[in-house]
Amino acid sequence: MTRQQKPALTLQHINKYFHQPDSHNTLQVLDDINLDIRPGEFISIVGSSGCGKSTLLRLILGLDTDFDGSITLDDAPIRGPGLDRGIVFQDHRLLPWLSVSKNIQFALRNSKLSAQEQQERVQQHIDLVGLQGFEHHLPSAISGGMAQRVAIARGLVNRPAILLLDEPLGALDALTRTRLQNEIQNIWQKEQITMILVTHDVDEAVFLGDRVVIMQPNPGQIQRIVDIDLERPRNRSDPRFIAYRDNILSSFLNTSSTPPSTPPAPRAPLWTTLNGLNVAW
Repeated sequence: MTRQQKPALTLQHINKYFHQPDSHNTLQVLDDINLDIRPGEFISIVGSSGCGKSTLLRLILGLDTDFDGSITLDDAPIRGPGLDRGIVFQDHRLLPWLSVSKNIQFALRNSKLSAQEQQERVQQHIDLVGLQGFEHHLPSAISGGMAQRVAIARGLVNRPAILLLDEPLGALDALTRTRLQNEIQNIWQKEQITMILVTHDVDEAVFLGDRVVIMQPNPGQIQRIVDIDLERPRNRSDPRFIAYRDNILSSFLNTSSTPPSTPPAPRAPLWTTLNGLNVAW
């Protein structure tokens, strides 16, 4: 896939503080975050709990504008929510009284598309996530993995420039999670959309990411960024894949490991639209 060199999303000197209740003290949760994300790139963000991963997504979404620094999308400052950014959360948050198709269409309620165009757009995204035949099923009648596919379709239906994924597979069983990782990769390659994934799963981060951003806490900082130089589709049993995974894990296990600059040698093996934002509540 051809990548433009001009960054689609630029974060410069981001600092974020939370004011402590009943106190004049502040807690710094993000410290001098700098990151350029190219159009169509898949970025994985990993880090221990409390390092500010989800806070960073909220800033990119525009849900929180109380921070120092600048965030720009195609050179335009992000000053609030917008349809150019979608998000999928760990909990699918489908409206239980609406069918699969109606849950996806709900994201288009502020759209200027006609009713017919909306139906066509919804069906395109149902087909994209492989849910043909389940258009009229309620969330209670489909599996958790299928519900997350609906959430992904809902996040994409407005065709945002960026889709943010905040631990979207964290609640699923291992087999379903692996299958959906493959599907997310296929959707990303087909749609050529910029995706930013927050995850605790290093294996998942390496499997999906063009780059893996490793964050450390207290306050949240970017420790380092690892370029994943592996062809797609990726083979989890490939010694190079394992080397990347172990290298990233070393950041959390306090062990020394040199980032592989070249491929390592083989070794033993409640949905709503908030101010125009695609958010699954």
